[in-house]
Amino acid sequence: MYRIGIDAMGGDYAPDVVVEGAIMALGEIEPESRIVLFGDKDRICKLLRMHNCPEDTFDIVPTTQVITMDDHPVKAFSSKTDSSITVGFNYLKRNAIDGFASAGSTGAMMTGAMYSSEVVRNVIRPAISVKIPTADGGNVLLLDVGLNVDCKPDVLYQYGILGSVYAQSVLGKEHPRVALLNIGEEKEKGNLVTKATYELMASTEKFNFSGNIEARDIFTGQIADVIVCDGFVGNTILKQTEGFYRIAKMRGINDDYIDQLNYEQEGGTVVLGINAIVLIGHGCSTAHAIKNMILQTEKSIKAGLVNNLQDIFRDF
Repeated sequence: MYRIGIDAMGGDYAPDVVVEGAIMALGEIEPESRIVLFGDKDRICKLLRMHNCPEDTFDIVPTTQVITMDDHPVKAFSSKTDSSITVGFNYLKRNAIDGFASAGSTGAMMTGAMYSSEVVRNVIRPAISVKIPTADGGNVLLLDVGLNVDCKPDVLYQYGILGSVYAQSVLGKEHPRVALLNIGEEKEKGNLVTKATYELMASTEKFNFSGNIEARDIFTGQIADVIVCDGFVGNTILKQTEGFYRIAKMRGINDDYIDQLNYEQEGGTVVLGINAIVLIGHGCSTAHAIKNMILQTEKSIKAGLVNNLQDIFRDF
């Protein structure tokens, strides 16, 4: 049985959309999976009754505090010991749940991830990644998208490994192509960091390196399955994509591909390189986004992602 922990109090519209999203996910998760909700039990149960959903449909862990976006992440995680995020990570630490996801404070979630699971041995820095749809009907994994804004070549090189393992384990890509985001395709292009990173990636046998990729080719799907960059650049691309989607909708453009750029389709970003399954959702997540975050959490658990990462980094 997979136990999927969800912060019911995380996000701008919690707990309403979280409970609704959890109900929506029931029809798509495995029959043996169990969703565990952390939060205000009275409010959760009231919402379940509104949706004519029996209370015993979920495991509910009652908490009395919430870490808000205005709280200092580290201080709040340690001081608000009965918050939905802190209690959720305590459950994750003692293996009472198999994964934990929240649309709440990103800082508190990363603090909890480091507290409850620590970094996989030999991983220099973990990363957060996002799956971006491509015009050929597939998708590409982009990392890092905001966790580490400054990265040395050895960190970027490891991102190639992290992304490749995720693409194989969770996305089902047998020999994922890993590319380095740069200002040109030639290996001589770029700054000192990307040039040095290229040399590391070109000589590796840890993943299938396909060379440099320019930003214009990110959405084609023709060059890479995994794209590596630092968190500053990755977050810029992610926000630009979200902005383009909003403008397209404002202009009344209806297109199947553009619709896939909606962040709700992904649900959340997975933290790669730690000894647990942790997903961080968008603060303004809707019920649809929460549902997809739950499904992505379950998929990562089922894929054995953590074990696969531990195996490849064991003798690094």
